[in-house]
Amino acid sequence: MISVKRALLSVSDKTGIVDFAKALTDMGVKIISTGGTARTLRDAGITVKDVSDITDFPEMMDGRVKTLHPKIHGGLLCLRDNSEHLAQARQHDIQLIDLVAVNLYPFRETVAKKDVTLEDAIENIDIGGPTMVRASAKNYKHVAIVTDPADYQNIITELQSDGRVSALTREKLAVKAFRHTADYDSAIDTYLSKQLGDEDVLRLKFVSGRTLRYGENWHQWAKFYSQPDIEGASLSKAVQHHGKEMSYNNYVDADNAMQTIMELQGVPAACVVKHNNPCGLATGDTLHSALSAAWDGDPVSAFGSIICFNRTVDLDTATFMKGKFVELILAPGFEPDALEFLKEKSKDLRLLELPEMDEGIKMDSRFTHIMGGMLQQSRDIGVFEKWDVVSEHEFPDSKRGLAEFSMAACKRTKSNSVIIAWEYSKGRYMVLGMGAGQPNRVDSIRKLAITKARENLELIYEKEKTDVPFDDYVKDVMSECVLSSDAFFPFDDSIIHSAEHNLRYIVSPGGSIRDEEVIATANRLGVSLVFTGMRHFNH
Repeated sequence: MISVKRALLSVSDKTGIVDFAKALTDMGVKIISTGGTARTLRDAGITVKDVSDITDFPEMMDGRVKTLHPKIHGGLLCLRDNSEHLAQARQHDIQLIDLVAVNLYPFRETVAKKDVTLEDAIENIDIGGPTMVRASAKNYKHVAIVTDPADYQNIITELQSDGRVSALTREKLAVKAFRHTADYDSAIDTYLSKQLGDEDVLRLKFVSGRTLRYGENWHQWAKFYSQPDIEGASLSKAVQHHGKEMSYNNYVDADNAMQTIMELQGVPAACVVKHNNPCGLATGDTLHSALSAAWDGDPVSAFGSIICFNRTVDLDTATFMKGKFVELILAPGFEPDALEFLKEKSKDLRLLELPEMDEGIKMDSRFTHIMGGMLQQSRDIGVFEKWDVVSEHEFPDSKRGLAEFSMAACKRTKSNSVIIAWEYSKGRYMVLGMGAGQPNRVDSIRKLAITKARENLELIYEKEKTDVPFDDYVKDVMSECVLSSDAFFPFDDSIIHSAEHNLRYIVSPGGSIRDEEVIATANRLGVSLVFTGMRHFNH
């Protein structure tokens, strides 16, 4: 523990500084300050000693030189448990400083302004401030360094309670201080590298790293780091209520599930993800009906999957999962009885709550690390750029909602991706067949999506116990489905195979050099074809 007899306050952000200084002086702490901070404190009736009175040297050069002096830095760096340091301090009349509150010139705010000049940016590079912060943080065993106004009250509370600042608090403040100056220098480097060196520099910061159960495979280790100050939905904010520790794949799959479900607004929806593909996705009148339809989209792949909801999970929805093996459930919330049911279902089932899902995702870009480099791109936001019916056969407005749902699922599925979506009840949609990750698009259709759709319809047919012959049932359903493709059709074979299975409504970005051939085939086979102008590759 250290007592505080003398404090140096010199802040650019003056939030809370007057109340902080008043509380300190009420406890008998002597205040040293500089420039604008000293004026602010004096205007509030607080007794302040100027740094220039300590150094016997005036602030000069428009404030560029004021605290860079042995009588300041000796007071910050002196080791109190070192007799030689103390003797030298006495010899040179250096008064010890026990607490420092410093935050820096607003460099990042300045360079963010429109039409900022290089001269303005340079003048907002703090020199004395970072030096005091680093000196105080280096000597954290004897000095408390405060760089964040949010910490003022905690310091006052501790001083009022014990008359001292604890070692644990000083350690945390020191780490925060070094991070503060690191971020500051990073911003300066990024800006000046561009302005003076014509070099685009990327600096990223992730914190709170924690070890995961394992990586993509059992023999790989993995960690998860959080991006600080992120707004909106992010798995770093999720609260785990139950289950085993998270693995690398859990995070990757849960992130895709979250991004997929947030494409669907205004109606209860459920997303089932397996190996980073939404193998089941549906909307419903209730969360239970949405989950049931999503599960029917691929009940085999749903084994060991991750499920994401866009509504609070109720008991009716939770009981649907009885007897089903699920790795993880992510939702904005859980009703208490649903949470207890799911906890009892399995000791390993991970239950993650993320209320911020209601706020949406507020990130404009994303990064992908490759060996020796980093890729950055804007997020794939939106579904359609245009709605251009290019075939002779009209695409009815009543199919527009289904088409948007189908393409939303397609954009979150690994390329080359094709989705067959069905309006299984009025205004409610489900993925009926998925073709993912194929090196050619026609295989995604004929070998995967159509085959899977037919298999799923066989299971649904058996549950419905209809008198219609199965082949007729499949034809009727497929004729009302929408097939979406994440990219253009390079040949007309995809249209041919779709029409062979009675798929009459197709949505694609268009843009192939053979578009006219594709359109002509759609016209010949009675297919309604829409070009959206927006590709959705997902590698």
